[in-house]
Amino acid sequence: MRTAVIGAGNTGTALAADMALRGLDVTLIKTSRAIHEAHFTALCGNGGAVTVAENGTERRAVISHVTREIEDVRGCEVVLFCTRTDCHEALLRRMAPCLTDGQLLLFVPGYLSTAYVLKHVEADVICAEAQSSFIDGRITRPGAFRVGFRNVRNPIGVFPASRAAEAAGKLDRLGFPFTCCGTLEAALHNPNMIVHPVGALMSLPRVEKTGGDYCMYREVFTPSVWRMLEALDREKTAVFSALGLPPLSYADACKFRNTLDGSAEGKAVFFDYAAMPDRANGPLSAEDRYITEDVPQGLVLLESLGEYLGVATPVCTALIELASAALGRDLRENGRTLERLGEDNIEKIRRDRPGGS
Repeated sequence: MRTAVIGAGNTGTALAADMALRGLDVTLIKTSRAIHEAHFTALCGNGGAVTVAENGTERRAVISHVTREIEDVRGCEVVLFCTRTDCHEALLRRMAPCLTDGQLLLFVPGYLSTAYVLKHVEADVICAEAQSSFIDGRITRPGAFRVGFRNVRNPIGVFPASRAAEAAGKLDRLGFPFTCCGTLEAALHNPNMIVHPVGALMSLPRVEKTGGDYCMYREVFTPSVWRMLEALDREKTAVFSALGLPPLSYADACKFRNTLDGSAEGKAVFFDYAAMPDRANGPLSAEDRYITEDVPQGLVLLESLGEYLGVATPVCTALIELASAALGRDLRENGRTLERLGEDNIEKIRRDRPGGS
């Protein structure tokens, strides 16, 4: 099966290499020159070869095609979006003329980018949104990747729901352990929305004092910071209830993705994940994507949904204000709102969810 991966950073490299190891014909497409240029140059120079380190062993994956040409999505059955979510709308505009009926667009993750497909793409494509990346890890040097963690389950929402079986046939061939959920659930259970802004904002003094020699996941989530995370999560749960969706806490969503041990406590699962010894340092500065992506794309979306549904989100709003003050610019200006996504598109997604009306 021909598959395209958009974005040649950590997530794109991990998924492209993993699928290549299973024999898929993968095209890896780099869409910017912002970061990971040396890595991409190495891939171009060595025929797409990536050294993948995991659990003390190394394997050599060969990605079939490495390119900067967005037009190379033509003919690919599945197209995975592994760029920052704030790039999705512009990418879909560029890509729209190249897309054809029946292709599956998989956002890893999405923050409701399905709405942008409805807004900009005329082809009869299938959309799928993942809660999070399937593989956690880092590019360690040009042409090399280290796997830190794999989700044991990957909740995926498919739009339209009537094509879920067709989508499953394509998704299963990718080789990751997928499980079905609604598109809204997949988009709003993106863990980055909750954990990154709280953790990064509370880390800023340490990040700036150490110059980024700091690991947020291991160090910041003291009892008081965890209570802040839970307060934000309760606001998200209230939005879920107003949407008619079943409530699920951040910790329990983490547990579902990260472990098959049903007896485990969700908060403990998170702290085990956070304490992994090979976890990479970060955030590296106030301009890290933990703030510059997950505040405008995640928290602004949550705030906008709350306003639309009449649900108060004071902690969410306060975090947006603090992030904007810290960076010296209004993060709502280019944020992901219902107006930008299209209220009609959101209502289509809302009505389409499995079991919805």
